[in-house]
Amino acid sequence: MNLLKRLGCRRASVLGLLAATVLVTPGTATGAPDAVQASTLGAQAAQSGRYFGTAVSAGRLGDGTYTGILDREFNSVTAENEMKWDATEPSRGSFTFGRADQIANRAQARGQRLRGHTLVWHSQLPGWVGSIRDANTLRGVMNNHITTVMNRYKGRIHSWDVVNEAFADGGSGQMRSSVFRDVLGTGFIEQAFRTARSADPAAKLCYNDYNIENWSDAKTQGVYRMVRDFKSRGVPIDCVGLQAHFGAGGPPGSFQTTLSNFAALGVDVQITELDIAQAPPTAYANTVRACMNVPRCTGITVWGIRDSDSWRSGENPLLFDRSGNKKPAYNATLTAMGGTPTAAHGKPAVTP
Repeated sequence: MNLLKRLGCRRASVLGLLAATVLVTPGTATGAPDAVQASTLGAQAAQSGRYFGTAVSAGRLGDGTYTGILDREFNSVTAENEMKWDATEPSRGSFTFGRADQIANRAQARGQRLRGHTLVWHSQLPGWVGSIRDANTLRGVMNNHITTVMNRYKGRIHSWDVVNEAFADGGSGQMRSSVFRDVLGTGFIEQAFRTARSADPAAKLCYNDYNIENWSDAKTQGVYRMVRDFKSRGVPIDCVGLQAHFGAGGPPGSFQTTLSNFAALGVDVQITELDIAQAPPTAYANTVRACMNVPRCTGITVWGIRDSDSWRSGENPLLFDRSGNKKPAYNATLTAMGGTPTAAHGKPAVTP
């Protein structure tokens, strides 16, 4: 609309120009235009084409406080345990999807996106898989598991953690010992990704790990070399998930550099399991800001909703307290994305 016409076709006096300036000046509190400020995490993340999600447990879906926060705040859902191998294929060739379906169907009905977690992981693995010693058998079992689970949710999951935590802690920068590496060799990751691409060509295929947030760490460099190699040889990998289980100090100073360097390889990066001991607002804000500053950082997932739901519950690491109230870290997180926190009465909240 023509500004002069909206002002009554008067001549643009000094006062009129000042008024026009006020109309177009972005909100000073966040640097984001008022039109793109939201008051929930998922809605604000969506303004920049990102998602803000959480890990969900099927066993808590009967808790009204839990589901109330889930539905209000988050636009992406990750099954906390229900899509892992021990939950989906407890015995060979016998697949069970009831609890995973419960999470997936509920999210889809509410317009929430789904992350798939996880297809190949050395932990939460049924004993029958860990006991396989023949390479051809294990390769067939792995490929069948990936294909069957991905086919179940084909077209419904935007990103899959195809392989989880395959690299060792410490200074080696090498892959950890596992039944997959020990029986199939280090090529099992490439095999898993190629199988996953065939199973669901539309899904983003991610490698996911913890303690790869600090750029100079040997583990980070090991994963970086693998991703670089995969991209150079055309192995299908679309994203790297950084779990971001931080201590009270929050992310390392090089965190944004790490995100940028992975992204420069031609993959998306995602913060996949975020929680921070004692949930310091500044630490959460710094983590979120690092993602917002990297265009290919496509989303953030916190690993649980309330502190009581967390695997680190003794450290109170999440954005909502045990009663479901927003913590100061919530407001800091929303503000870092450019949103406007609101108090219970609907007015803007005071942020720390």
